[in-house]
Amino acid sequence: MNKRTISVSLLVVLAMLALTACGTSALFAGHPTTNNQSLAASAPAVAAPTQGTLPSGAANDLLSAYQGTLENTYAAVSPSVVNIRVVSKVTSSSSGNTQIPGFPFFNQPQGQQPQQQFQSALGSGFVWDQKGDIVTNNHVVNGADKIEVTFSDGTIVPATLVGADPDSDLAVIKVDVQASQLHPVQMADSSSVKVGELAIAIGNPFGLEGTMTTGIISGVGRSLPADETSAQSYTIPDIIQTDAPINPGNSGGVLIDTQGQVLGVTSAIESPVQANAGIGFAIPSAIVNNVVPALIKDGKYVHSWLGISGTTLVPDLAKAMNLDTGQRGALVEEILPNSPAEQAGLKGSSQQVTIDGQTATVGGDVITAIDNQPVLQMDDIIAYLARSTRVDQKVTLTILRDGKQQTVDVTLAARPSADTRNNANSNSPSVAQGIHLGILGTTVDDSIAKEMNLPNGQQGVLVEQVQPGSLAEKGGLQGGTKTVTLNGQQVMVGGDIITAIDGQGITSIDELKSALARYPADHEFTLTILRNGTENQVTIQPGQ
Repeated sequence: MNKRTISVSLLVVLAMLALTACGTSALFAGHPTTNNQSLAASAPAVAAPTQGTLPSGAANDLLSAYQGTLENTYAAVSPSVVNIRVVSKVTSSSSGNTQIPGFPFFNQPQGQQPQQQFQSALGSGFVWDQKGDIVTNNHVVNGADKIEVTFSDGTIVPATLVGADPDSDLAVIKVDVQASQLHPVQMADSSSVKVGELAIAIGNPFGLEGTMTTGIISGVGRSLPADETSAQSYTIPDIIQTDAPINPGNSGGVLIDTQGQVLGVTSAIESPVQANAGIGFAIPSAIVNNVVPALIKDGKYVHSWLGISGTTLVPDLAKAMNLDTGQRGALVEEILPNSPAEQAGLKGSSQQVTIDGQTATVGGDVITAIDNQPVLQMDDIIAYLARSTRVDQKVTLTILRDGKQQTVDVTLAARPSADTRNNANSNSPSVAQGIHLGILGTTVDDSIAKEMNLPNGQQGVLVEQVQPGSLAEKGGLQGGTKTVTLNGQQVMVGGDIITAIDGQGITSIDELKSALARYPADHEFTLTILRNGTENQVTIQPGQ
């Protein structure tokens, strides 16, 4: 009896949410509902239950209303969501005539290694306007030599890159089709999103076009690295977390509300097996609305830049600086050269302390407010800069320096582009730390070890792909040669396995990233690798 009561109660909640979301005349611009009526008209009227009970047949009516909302939302939005297929050049070792699903390798005779091959990958996108502009993730189209777009009706057309912004992981591509084939989305206001709201994802997971999944908003205000392959990436703020199932191939698709409006662009998942584990992330519509018009107009987006790196002040750090352990704020660890922060006289940390066996750097300024907005953690600064500032704008920082409060005015500059940062790293080692190796890799587990005839318990990072022109290619690293499905995820096996860097063991992709992030940009280092089961040493020379 209790079990039935709980189930009916949940149904009431879902149906009431569905009915509330139906109070609009149209879900989607350019897609009127049947007979030009509101979607609300398709939901049956239900009398309010009394004394915690449902009238006979009400449960079915409520379920039908909820189901109808999902069906109508999908019908309205799915024509806007596209499948994106990209083809890229990769460098891999040769091991016969292998294929990536849907796209063959162009192989050379055995023994010619490394060789040029082509890899196909899939992602998602959505129509932005009737001029042919389509929005997706930067990581979907980055490095692509060929881009194809498949619409919901099966039409396949080529696309060209209009502009990309790695620091927000957004890109715009363009197709040349009739305006009548293009159904732009409507954007929601992500700043008003609340945890618990219904969320719907539409995309192409594992190449399954037009897949819809549902869930709720699980969290807001998360942060996400903009570029997982680079030690010098920035952080994307205000990320939306959802439990709506998101899988590889969903990247660049939409996370929408029950009115069919886009809350965000599905971008990443958190999962030990690189498949849905109930934690997915979407770039919020507020950032999309800022970045995409600039990409269409100028091919790039200019972020405002303060020029610091730092961390959230926690009690142990506060204690080490003789501050109250309840003090909140963002501790400035490093001031980047020639940055607005340096010009304004902000001070970074220089004293090393040991906390829980780990070395930490303290002593720098602690930012407690920006333009009188409280700063409780580092993400508060990042979010404020993204939401509320522009290049050449002056902001006022409230800081604690040596325990005393003061204010500092800073005039923000344009954040250096990725190309500028890379050139700075190679030409001036003092400018920044971190090395971009240029691989797509994954942590080796027992399933990968078994597939590659390696012993159980083998650790390291499998090199799946090598980016053309990268340090990895110049050093002779070799990527995978065969695509297999392991734990529901496609993996390119057969490539080198990185087991150590300068003699220090590497057991995961995160350890490799951390090690590369600690090196100066021109640091020469040696990788220990397994190639065809044999251990080798590969020297990487960033300065060459």
